[in-house]
Amino acid sequence: MKLMLIGYGKMGKTIQQIAIQKGHQVNHIIDVHNGGDLKNITSGDVDVAIEFTQPESAYTNVRTCLENGIPIVCGTTGWLEKKKEIEDLCMAKQGAFFYASNYSVGVNIFFHLNKVLAGLMNQYPEYGVITEEIHHTAKKDAPSGTGITLAEGILEKLDRKNRWVKESTSVPEELSIISKRIDPYPGKHTITYFSPIDTIEISHNAHTRDGFAGGAVMAAEWLIGKKGVFGMEDMLQLTKK
Repeated sequence: MKLMLIGYGKMGKTIQQIAIQKGHQVNHIIDVHNGGDLKNITSGDVDVAIEFTQPESAYTNVRTCLENGIPIVCGTTGWLEKKKEIEDLCMAKQGAFFYASNYSVGVNIFFHLNKVLAGLMNQYPEYGVITEEIHHTAKKDAPSGTGITLAEGILEKLDRKNRWVKESTSVPEELSIISKRIDPYPGKHTITYFSPIDTIEISHNAHTRDGFAGGAVMAAEWLIGKKGVFGMEDMLQLTKK
């Protein structure tokens, strides 16, 4: 597989290492120093692009790839107000777009578990619920994309909550996402249900970036030959479980 990496920070470098270990080629690397080169790269040059940059550049990067016929895997969070526009462009161009707020296989199993637990807890209104996410201090968006995905999973299944907020709240209908930035955390997410009698807690704690990077390479491998808009639930077939 011929890969293009868009973004060459810590995540991009880890993706490159894993891709090469798996026998893939990294033909192009786009970063802040040569961003203008992206528009000149076509589907004849690469099989798939993997994009991990910043919220302010992700939309343009993904759009350029789709317009040039390049399937793209995107892991940048914080730009999702434009995601529907990208999905529409992907379908119009008969392209391939894979997005996830987190590419760790373990985290995506955790997403599924979170929804199952929220569905069970919907029957027990005496339990409150709060979410917390911890990341390294270089992470710019807060809450994290993973934290938002977890919150949206709870809102989907828990009738007594109708929106999330990014701070502590005493409003019964609101779900708190508490964001902390502490080095050197790769990422920890915790969901806590609490009552006067007991507490139920589930959490996922990443030890390294390898799980995120490995999942992104897996997504790129899976995306080859496909057309449409996809996510980790499609690749892992979690919607069928």
